[in-house]
Amino acid sequence: MRIGILTSGGDCQALNAAMRGVAKCLYNADKNVEIYGFTDGYQGLISGKYRILSEKDFSGILNTGGTILGTSRTPFKTIKNIENGIDKVKEMKKNYRNLKLDCLVILGGNGTHKTANLLREEGLNIITLPKTIDNDLWGTDMTFGFQSAVDIATECIDCIHTTASSHSRVFIVEVMGHKVGWLTLWSGIAGGADIILIPEIPYNIDSVISAIKERENNGKRFTILAVAEGAISKEDAKLSKKEYRNKIKKSKYPSISYKLADEIAESLGREVRVTVP
Repeated sequence: MRIGILTSGGDCQALNAAMRGVAKCLYNADKNVEIYGFTDGYQGLISGKYRILSEKDFSGILNTGGTILGTSRTPFKTIKNIENGIDKVKEMKKNYRNLKLDCLVILGGNGTHKTANLLREEGLNIITLPKTIDNDLWGTDMTFGFQSAVDIATECIDCIHTTASSHSRVFIVEVMGHKVGWLTLWSGIAGGADIILIPEIPYNIDSVISAIKERENNGKRFTILAVAEGAISKEDAKLSKKEYRNKIKKSKYPSISYKLADEIAESLGREVRVTVP
């Protein structure tokens, strides 16, 4: 067998562990299998840059971060564009067939899977593995990388409790998640956040402030908010995507958390700290 493998898109925990799992299964099935690792994601497949991997290459990488093959972002929306005279889809198909691959194993998230599906439609044999810390891939319950990210975000929220309590502060912990809030929701619950804001449920700033006041009235010295980077107010949720993008561009705030911090501080007269792990 001749198997190609690549990792594409954002960095993610467990990429090496997943590739190691693929390789171990292949070597157990066929000791003569040849594995071709394309470097830097789809860019390697487009340019024909690869290296033949041996069993030794997959040894000792179980706990190694990053990806031994490297990665890059190759947006799906431009994958069919001719750039510098290069037809990217044509080149990927050509390199696949020149190497006489039986299958191409692709590790990636949403954009990666869209391109992978395009290659499948073009007649290539494709197997994909769902990786993303956002856990937002259709058709799978849990993407690898998600639980590791939950653990780290949870620890961050947990560590803030003591200083928040000591100084009677409101803390906002901004967690990754532009379009979906699984990571913020899970880590917020596990880390004991008092308020959790996610993209799927637009928030009302008055309700947020009311919840903080209620905690104060009950003798609570602090409040911790877990806020997804893609959290959005009910007011902004009514805007079109274009209108909202334009509003963000004109905003003085680097992210939604800083805007929330100002609104809470102004309303309550309390110091609000923002942490972006």
